[in-house]
Parts: sequence; C-alpha cells; structure tokens
Amino acid sequence: MLHGGKQHSSMSVDWRSTSWHRSHAMQKAITPRAHEHRISTTLLRYRHRGWNDVDSPSPIPDARWALDEIRDRHGDVPVVLLGHSMGARTAVHVADDPSVVGVVALAPWFEKHDSPHRLTGKHLAAAHGSHDRITSPRATAHFVRRATGVAASTELRDMGPVGHYMFKDIPAWNDFAITRALAMVEKLSRNRELN
Repeated sequence: MLHGGKQHSSMSVDWRSTSWHRSHAMQKAITPRAHEHRISTTLLRYRHRGWNDVDSPSPIPDARWALDEIRDRHGDVPVVLLGHSMGARTAVHVADDPSVVGVVALAPWFEKHDSPHRLTGKHLAAAHGSHDRITSPRATAHFVRRATGVAASTELRDMGPVGHYMFKDIPAWNDFAITRALAMVEKLSRNRELN
C-alpha cells in the first residue's frame, strides 16, 4: 500500500502524517479479508512527504525498494499496488516492475503528462469521489481512458458525492480496495491454471 503526500515537501513522513494514518487504517480494515485468501498486506512509509522533482519523484525509489524487499523476502509473488492520491500516482510509475500485476488507485493524483505505458499488460481499477477538491476526478477519468488500450483491464468507479480523504463512506472505499485487489490476484491465478 502506498499512502498519499504533498506536491512539494522534503519533510520526513512520521507519526503526524495523516496520509499515512489514513492508509494504515485502511490496511487494518482490509487485512483480515486478505488473509482469508492467504494474501498479506504491507504499507510503505516514504522517506519524504512530497512528490517533489518532476523528473525524479521522491516516492519512486522508495516504492521500488519496497518491491525489491518483497521479492527478497517472499520470492516471486504477485503484487497489487494499492495507492491513495500521490500513492496511486507512485503505483502507476512503478507498475512496470515484474512482480506488479495491477494497481488499485483511490482518489488518485494524475497529471496530463503521466503515461499509462507502465501498465502494459497490468490491471487498473480507479475510484474517485465527485466532491474531491484536492485531486481531479476528471483527470482520473482521462487517465483511465488512456490506459484502456494499454492495460489488461481498466475500471473507473464513481464513489459519489465524497471528497478526497476517504473519511465519508469508509466501508465502500475499503470494499472497493480489497475486492479489486483480490480480483486482480484471482485473474492471475486463473491465467496460470489455463497455461
């Protein structure tokens, strides 16, 4: 899981980070259901709060490190990246990792220049509330449309009149996150059985 952040900040992510706490709360809520399917969850804490440099975003090396750690500890297991806001943007930027099978993007922060090419052959499920004033539901819809010709599958879910921080209708956000992540792993399992 990849938490949100800020456009610019070199501050470290510590116990005061509401973005990390919100993702941690979601992790606690969805982990029992993941465990029923013999799937574990991990929440990364970035070194810095901000995306920062456009050419070399701060969270990308942290996410790549985490993917390497998962491989070192658990072998070649499928990974679904679940990201909120900046975390969803980070997930898309590292989706070209061979372990990644898909991205679940919650209230994602996508910019026009973010390319969906790293999602080639991967799954993308995005959800956005119509009252989000921090990130753009319209930009998310545009990104999902662009990814449709590249990704193995795409989905965009309108979460209704809710804002960015996923504090309203928490069960619906949690359910979207876990059901889509489980579905992506299930699709991979079915494909492996057929081959």
